[in-house]
Amino acid sequence: MSIPPELAKVIELTKNHNRWRRFECINLIASENTMSPLAEAAYFTDMMHRYAEGKPGKRYYQGNIYTDEVELLVMELMSKLLKVKYIEPRAISGTVANAVVFRVLANPGDKALIAPVQAGAHVSHTKFGTLGALGIEHIELPFDLDSWNIDVDKAVKMIEEVRPKFVTLGASVYLFPHPTKEISNAAHAVGARVVHDVAHVLGLIAGNRWPNPIHQGADVATSSTHKTFPGPQGGVIFTDDEEMYKQVSKYVFPWFVSNHHLHRLPATAVTAIEMIYFGEEYADQIIRNSKAFAEALAEEGFKVLAEHLGYTKSHTIVVDVRQHGGGAKVAKALEDANIIVNKNLLPWDPPEAVRDPSGIRLGTQEMTRFGMREDDFRYLARLIREVVIDGKDPREIKKKVVEFRKNFLEVKYTFDIIKDFEGSPIKIPMLL
Repeated sequence: MSIPPELAKVIELTKNHNRWRRFECINLIASENTMSPLAEAAYFTDMMHRYAEGKPGKRYYQGNIYTDEVELLVMELMSKLLKVKYIEPRAISGTVANAVVFRVLANPGDKALIAPVQAGAHVSHTKFGTLGALGIEHIELPFDLDSWNIDVDKAVKMIEEVRPKFVTLGASVYLFPHPTKEISNAAHAVGARVVHDVAHVLGLIAGNRWPNPIHQGADVATSSTHKTFPGPQGGVIFTDDEEMYKQVSKYVFPWFVSNHHLHRLPATAVTAIEMIYFGEEYADQIIRNSKAFAEALAEEGFKVLAEHLGYTKSHTIVVDVRQHGGGAKVAKALEDANIIVNKNLLPWDPPEAVRDPSGIRLGTQEMTRFGMREDDFRYLARLIREVVIDGKDPREIKKKVVEFRKNFLEVKYTFDIIKDFEGSPIKIPMLL
């Protein structure tokens, strides 16, 4: 029997995507990363076909002898890595993790304070997303452009006046750590809780280069597991509060998750082990690369934000491109050159500018994992200038990008499967 044309099309499209994104593009999306070959091998296993409703040892399905052990191992490894007592790994995304915690902490009609959308709040924090779906009122905290952060003094006054059920910190444009300690003190004084969404910086926390909000007074933290933490797509919730953990676990299943996509678990465990051994080196290089990249972009003529603060202390860089036609135009031109970024709202943009905002957002974490260092990002800044400022044909720059990417095809900050493992070889892509 010949291959049906529909099947051939699916295979061809998938191959095209893999070739383009993995071998020919420079990916600067701040919310993405790439798993190691070993984590990918752990991901593509029989666990993707199985169900495990409930908690380890208390499942509603049989057949979980090994998945139970893997889940407990994930909890143990992530607890060790993040230096916290309680890990809930069953949320299948960062957004689901947020939904669980928001519902634990508030009822429909209650009030929550969040970072402003234009200053980087994730859509799940807002009335446009998960918070709104739960019927919780979204009130925005004041933002200070001079510090590119929550305005602490005004935020404390607002917490005292509003007396919300909870305050959400963290963002998807996250240049500098939020003032967790100060906000937590103010929130606790009025009986409110603090949720810190660290999806973007979990790897920097695991690498001991960013503060863990739980250690600074936050009641609970939520995260995805696939940004600076280079694991599979999924979610995690962590806390040192036993009662909070019990409530979260009670709400994860059956309210927000049935089966929790078991093949994530061994891949998450592998990534946690990689971060235990290589996380500090990786986080260091991410931050050094971000600093060098931001400085180079500024030298090439771009308006990189937060210059007076050193641009960034994370994986993220934000550039105001209004003078170059706006975020949508610039992001598309760079995509045509195989440089992948995203358009992004900036603090002065109105909400309706979401389709054509003032800025673009760039992240260094994935290309750092493929081995790029400071000088490589400086060269990349020149290529971006050639497209955006010099107005060169993106198709011509694309040739340079494809050639440049040939130097960065191997995932770093992981174990060399051939050299580091003795005895029977580990087969890729299946652990069989």
